[in-house]
Amino acid sequence: MPRVAGCDPGTSSLDLLALEDGRVISQARIEPAELRADPAAPVRWLTDHGPFDLVAGPSGYGLPLVRAEDCTDRQLALMSLVRPDEPGAKGVGGFSATVRALRASGLPVVFLPGVVHLPTVPAHRKLNKIDLGTADKLCVAALALAQHNSDEPALVVEFGSAFTALLVIKDRQIVDGLGGTSGPLGARSGGAWDGETAYLLSPLGKNDLFRGGMNDAPDRDTGRAAFRESFCKAVYGLLNTHGCQDVYYSGSLLRSDPDLVQQALGELPNGFFRLHYAGDLPGAWVKHAAQGAALLADGLCGGTFAPLVEWLRLRAASGTVFDWLTHPRAAEVRRQFLAE
Repeated sequence: MPRVAGCDPGTSSLDLLALEDGRVISQARIEPAELRADPAAPVRWLTDHGPFDLVAGPSGYGLPLVRAEDCTDRQLALMSLVRPDEPGAKGVGGFSATVRALRASGLPVVFLPGVVHLPTVPAHRKLNKIDLGTADKLCVAALALAQHNSDEPALVVEFGSAFTALLVIKDRQIVDGLGGTSGPLGARSGGAWDGETAYLLSPLGKNDLFRGGMNDAPDRDTGRAAFRESFCKAVYGLLNTHGCQDVYYSGSLLRSDPDLVQQALGELPNGFFRLHYAGDLPGAWVKHAAQGAALLADGLCGGTFAPLVEWLRLRAASGTVFDWLTHPRAAEVRRQFLAE
């Protein structure tokens, strides 16, 4: 009877959910202001609601199943991906401080991989990609996969408070993805960048990844039209490539702007696509990524959801987010983050 917890370090809050023998026993939401003031708040919550056999910690861009007690400063930097010249990037600094607090806590925390670490994604889809889906998006896919009782391909969409991301599941494995910074327009993020725009706005900072989205449009109607169309273009591209008919959707935007989400989904022809809400575990109200993280923690302990871990091949995750960069200047980035 594993007792586990999962964390989601989202843009709008850090959510936690605890399971015992696959059932929800406790959950919490820590708002960004509270987390900035007290990065150790999640440690106290976990300590108060433990003991736990395993905690799936906030993992950012992901690591290949690294225990917190073994996590080096270099690996911590790989989860946040902040250049050395801007260590105080807004929001990311709070994430790093929380991860450090978890690392020092002695709790049985493990950091999960991102999609780019998975062996189930073919190499040609990883070329020059870092964000095929961060670790929290992998957790949302795990929650959807727990419902998708089929080997048939399915698309998982996460409408986040800042980013919009899409992952493809086929044969119960993640095989493709468009992360929030490589995919469609988000509520706050511009999604995939036009190279010329990036060049002219350079040098870009981490905070620039959270700007240029729907909320920065010149007027509301233009922003919402751009959001819906960008979403549909991304969906149709992946669905045409993989032949998906099932679409699972989730995300914070379902709470803050449900009409927009329904409008975007409504532009997909219901006669061909079967739409499914990614669903909640019985009694759960925290974000789906925290729920999925708890499922994976349970599975890693051999609990009810062990098949999810085997299907997703989490234990075979490997490498770094820089492994597939082929641009000649990628060597400079590797030196910044990987040098001993």
